[in-house]
Amino acid sequence: QVQLVESGGGLVQAGGSLRLACRASGTIFSINAMGWYRQPPGRQRELVAAFTRGDNTNYADSVKGRFTISRGNAKNTVSLQMNSLKPEDTAVYYCNAVVPVPGRDLEVWGQGTLVTVSS
Repeated sequence: QVQLVESGGGLVQAGGSLRLACRASGTIFSINAMGWYRQPPGRQRELVAAFTRGDNTNYADSVKGRFTISRGNAKNTVSLQMNSLKPEDTAVYYCNAVVPVPGRDLEVWGQGTLVTVSS
């Protein structure tokens, strides 16, 4: 049983900053990938930033140069520093992890944390 818990969302004015945090708990032997997705109102969930297999990072073009993903030493935590926020960043942000289980990789999602950026 693996759980992800996000924190750090809130309301911020355009140009401001927020820092999101996610912690994975439960029986975890390894995590193949971990990162952040978001779902703006009325739109599909999309990748924001993630650590992928091989510890590479992947950022959405829309956040490059503004957002930075980081991982704790134990590699069961991940943070997202969001700077120069724009109204179009408004979304529910979800932590995601890919965990190996017998026969497959399991996608695990947090409950989400709301980020609202006002103009």
